[in-house]
Amino acid sequence: MNRYLLPLLIAVIGIVYIFFIPPEPVGFKILMKLIPMALIILFAVKQPDRMPAGYKWVATTGLAVCMVADGVIYWFIAGLVTFLIGHLFYIAAFRRAAVRQMPKAAGSALVLYGLVMAGIVAGPLLLGGDLLGLAVIAYIVVILTMGWTAIRTGNAYAIAGALLFIFSDSVLAIDRFTIPLAGRDALVMVPYYAAQFLIAASIARRPAKKLAARDHERALA
Repeated sequence: MNRYLLPLLIAVIGIVYIFFIPPEPVGFKILMKLIPMALIILFAVKQPDRMPAGYKWVATTGLAVCMVADGVIYWFIAGLVTFLIGHLFYIAAFRRAAVRQMPKAAGSALVLYGLVMAGIVAGPLLLGGDLLGLAVIAYIVVILTMGWTAIRTGNAYAIAGALLFIFSDSVLAIDRFTIPLAGRDALVMVPYYAAQFLIAASIARRPAKKLAARDHERALA
């Protein structure tokens, strides 16, 4: 039961924050938003370190940076930059655990998705002369690189976490820059917390050596 207590607490407090905490006062809203992330960081620290050397602490640092970003996202540019730094830590962690070549179908899908998102979100900003569009494109490149390196780990939790993070950020970007979305908070925060939890859980997964061996065999064929 003890092993499920912390994940259950993360889920319960996350649900309370998403569905029951009002927007005002903002200070209390931010505090409640940070509590699930603090618990996810604690969960990461408690995970047995089964991934390559340094993965656990680089990934945990990424979680901590994202927690800071959660607190400053009300100042959008500050939050954007801080999340970007968090993704750089995730990229560094995933690169340590990369054991396979990027599958062509997955790589093509990520590139196509990035082009579509750049057109939908950054395109109107740039056409309107808003240089924020360049920052959005940079962020898209970084988060898709995070997804790319996660796929190369062969770690199911890391991959699912990265893809959920991409989905969450995509919803947020579309809502902010393109069209308002009904139920935005849930659409953003449910996959966001799930993404961070899965990245933390990926620390306890064993490296995907079989995938590396299979890809090597295919390369020689």
